[in-house]
Amino acid sequence: MNYRFSSRVSQLQSSAVRDILKLTQGKDMISFAGGLPAEELFPVEAVRAAADRVFTAGKGALQYGLTEGYLPLREQLCERMAAKNMFIQPHQMLLTTGSQQAIDLLVGVLTEPGDTVLVEKPTYLASLQVFSLHGLKVVAAESDEFGIIPEAAAELIAKHQPKLMYAVPTFGNPTGRVWSTERRKQVLELCVANNIPIIEDDPYGDIKFDEDQTYPSLFSLQESVEGGPVIYTSTFSKTVAPALRTGWAIGDNQVIRMMEKAKQAADLHSSALDQQVLSQLLQGFDLDAHITVISRDYKARMLEMDELLRQQQVPGLTWDQPKGGMFLWAQLPDGLDAEILLRSAVQKGVAFVPGSSFFANEPIRNTMRLNYTYNTGERTMQGIKRMVEAIEEFTARS
Repeated sequence: MNYRFSSRVSQLQSSAVRDILKLTQGKDMISFAGGLPAEELFPVEAVRAAADRVFTAGKGALQYGLTEGYLPLREQLCERMAAKNMFIQPHQMLLTTGSQQAIDLLVGVLTEPGDTVLVEKPTYLASLQVFSLHGLKVVAAESDEFGIIPEAAAELIAKHQPKLMYAVPTFGNPTGRVWSTERRKQVLELCVANNIPIIEDDPYGDIKFDEDQTYPSLFSLQESVEGGPVIYTSTFSKTVAPALRTGWAIGDNQVIRMMEKAKQAADLHSSALDQQVLSQLLQGFDLDAHITVISRDYKARMLEMDELLRQQQVPGLTWDQPKGGMFLWAQLPDGLDAEILLRSAVQKGVAFVPGSSFFANEPIRNTMRLNYTYNTGERTMQGIKRMVEAIEEFTARS
């Protein structure tokens, strides 16, 4: 059979993270590549108890569910969102198979092939895959430590007239940066003035290292949900467990209903069983206390990696210390291509994600993203040592 694949799939690039994860299977490989939560912090017993309560309730737990998602869980999420000054009703929410599906559905209902989407430079690599699959053009606005630069975004909007903006303003992937409140307001005003919907992706917002600090979502800053530009997405993958594959989107009811139609065509509904387990978990488990434990542990792991890198004193190696999230963004010495370095690093038994994967165009090739949440102690120390050895060998040859 001579299969004729669609052009949008044939041109689609494989995920760098997924490809690197394949290299780490079954080997003595220390991976700083994937955005993997610490498995030892998963609330295994609480999830098991929640699942037992679901099955005790009867066989109906295994039946088909609503496309929009299990109503009790949506009601619980409305309460959690209200604690962050995001006030919604269940009909303004759709439960999805991870927040990745929410992004895909939103792009599908808000754009046409050939449209332009505005992003921050750099941005989440899987979102770039989604945009490519849907045949979109991507323009990236420059950013700094305070977030996307409004003047740069305004210039691109005037030139390219994007139909959509995608942003991760709190603990961005890959940089870990947090947009200032002023920048958030400026970008929001800019998109409102130009009738540009915003996908606000917030998978890491709960994992903050300063417990007293708050970062207002773009969603909370808009005047109203109905008619507002922001559709907010998040997930349980980083705060409970990724295998449950449950995320959500909230926004204007018209947008949510269109997403619901698209989801019906895609998979009818996400796992009703997982949603019921999560609902039971939220009834009998202090998720906020658990998130505090995760955040403190991840802060310690981040500081551990930060100190190990400082001790190595590699000339030309710089990085940003994040305020939360799961990633450390580093810049290698000038002239060192992270993709080439990765080949040498993998041979030494350590993996990371080259920064070029996070750029829509004109990549900065001497950048890399390091995950600090999956490893700790001896493994982090050995991983940094192996990575630095690869850098030193590469620079010596150069």
